[in-house]
Amino acid sequence: MDHYNIAGLLPSGFADQSRVWIYQSSRLFSEKEEREIDEQLHHFYAQWQAHGAPVKGWAKLLFRRFIVLMADETEVGVSGCSTDSSVRVIKSIERQYEVNLFDRLSITFLVKEQPEVLPMSQVQYAIDKGYINGDTLLFNNLVATKAEMLSNWLQPLNYSWLRDRIQLPVNN
Repeated sequence: MDHYNIAGLLPSGFADQSRVWIYQSSRLFSEKEEREIDEQLHHFYAQWQAHGAPVKGWAKLLFRRFIVLMADETEVGVSGCSTDSSVRVIKSIERQYEVNLFDRLSITFLVKEQPEVLPMSQVQYAIDKGYINGDTLLFNNLVATKAEMLSNWLQPLNYSWLRDRIQLPVNN
C-alpha cells in the first residue's frame, strides 16, 4: 500500500485530527471534469466559513472518483451551517455532472491499479468468481480524520469493516 502515497495527495499543513469527508462518485470523472471540479472545490474552501470565521479547509477530487473535503479545526471548528454549505457544494456537483455522490451501498476496490465500484450486493459474487480476494484493497470511505485516511483509507478487504459481512475462501 505504500506505493499509493496517500500522504502525497493530502495537504501537509493540516493536523492529523483534521476532519475528513469522502464522497464517492458513481462513475469516473473525465480529466476535463476533474479540472472543473477541482476549481469549484478550491473556490468553495477558499471562502469556507463557520460563524463568520474562515475555516482552514481543503478539497480535491482524488483518483477521479472521490471528492475529499478536509477541515483543520485546531482554530475554527466546523459547525452545522458550515457542514451544510459543504453538502450543498457536493449536491451541486452531483447535479451538474449527473453522478451519485451519496450512494453508501457501493464499495470501491482497487483492481488492477484502478478504482472499481461494486454494489454491496455483488461483493460476494466478485469474491466467489475470483475478481477480488482478501488481499484486494478497498477504499474505506468511513475514515473521519486525516490520520485515519493516511492509515486506513486503503486497506485489504480481509482487514476491513466489510470482513464480517462476506465469506472469503478458506485459503484467504
